[in-house]
Amino acid sequence: MPTYTNDPTLPTPSFPGSHMVIDDHYVFISGLTVADLSNGHAARGNVKEETRLVMRAVSRMLEMEGGSFADVVRVDIHLTNLHTLQELDSVYAEHFDPGRYPARTCTESANIGGGCSVEITVMAQRANH
Repeated sequence: MPTYTNDPTLPTPSFPGSHMVIDDHYVFISGLTVADLSNGHAARGNVKEETRLVMRAVSRMLEMEGGSFADVVRVDIHLTNLHTLQELDSVYAEHFDPGRYPARTCTESANIGGGCSVEITVMAQRANH
């Protein structure tokens, strides 16, 4: 039976959903933007800083479940401008071992909630499962 939970360090979601859904095998993390983070408002519009803050929040959420970026198997990324993909990738790649990147989709989305430039969704295997 899945567990539906929110990260206690983040504001309660403003949407009808959970930050994380955990089942016996996977941790699913809802799309996160800097608008979802209490410290993220100043970063809006700076793709590198938005990516850095969101990846930091994802890392903390994975650690809450005993995992890390090494357990991530899929990532979905939405950017308001695909021309900023190289900026995102320069920060994103720091979180994974070279050659061990998860499956990924990256799309351009004209409007991301909260006026953000980046939204990242993650699926990770549960550690020790």
